[in-house]
Amino acid sequence: MVKSSRIVAVVDDDESVCRSIKRLLLSAGIGAETFVSGEDFLDALSAIPSFFPDCVILDIQMPGINGLEVQRQLAPRALPVIIITAHDDITVRERAIASGATAYLRKPFNGSDLIKAVELALGSGPGQ
Repeated sequence: MVKSSRIVAVVDDDESVCRSIKRLLLSAGIGAETFVSGEDFLDALSAIPSFFPDCVILDIQMPGINGLEVQRQLAPRALPVIIITAHDDITVRERAIASGATAYLRKPFNGSDLIKAVELALGSGPGQ
């Protein structure tokens, strides 16, 4: 199990998805903070210097700044990014992976698959 001091940022414009993922992560002993837009998340990163999540779960399709743009802006921080999306597009998938996404999951996804992806992104997966 991942140390509880680890925090994952969940960025999805669907509040119910944010709540569900947060509950799932908490059940696995992983802390989570949720954001309903890319702008809110990026603003929190700029405004709160002590806020530095260990991993980010990003939805692709959001109003305003989409997940791929958030991922691009996060690149200098070297944060592990897991992409989640309801609209699987091979071009988008390839772009996300090429930009460093550690996982790409299509909604609806299996909760255990997301937990495994988060644990691997945090460097605490099986055999780590």
